[in-house]
Amino acid sequence: MEKTTEQKSFQFAVRIVKLCKYLNECKKEYTMSRQVLRAGTSIGANIAEAEQAQSRPDFLSKMSIALKEAAETDYWLRLLYETEYLSETEFVSIYQDCRELEKMLTAIVKTTRQ
Repeated sequence: MEKTTEQKSFQFAVRIVKLCKYLNECKKEYTMSRQVLRAGTSIGANIAEAEQAQSRPDFLSKMSIALKEAAETDYWLRLLYETEYLSETEFVSIYQDCRELEKMLTAIVKTTRQ
């Protein structure tokens, strides 16, 4: 059975929380981890809000915010990798999940605008 965008974003948020715990406890990195935590968990929160939207413009607004947060998360993940806080193995899997969410949200935003 295909997972919904909301389910995927929730699972992604769980991974982000665990990543931040790892960065804090094992790598002693606090600044970027806070940023990726805020942006990465905000994706799902905005999707959840969009599911309860009062109108099509409200839905579009929340999904657009979720897309912007996904793009920001993408940035922080790449920065964590390039600054060697994440190994290639650690980076690839979570980054693929982030890109998948970005693609899904882009499609939703484009379709809703039509």
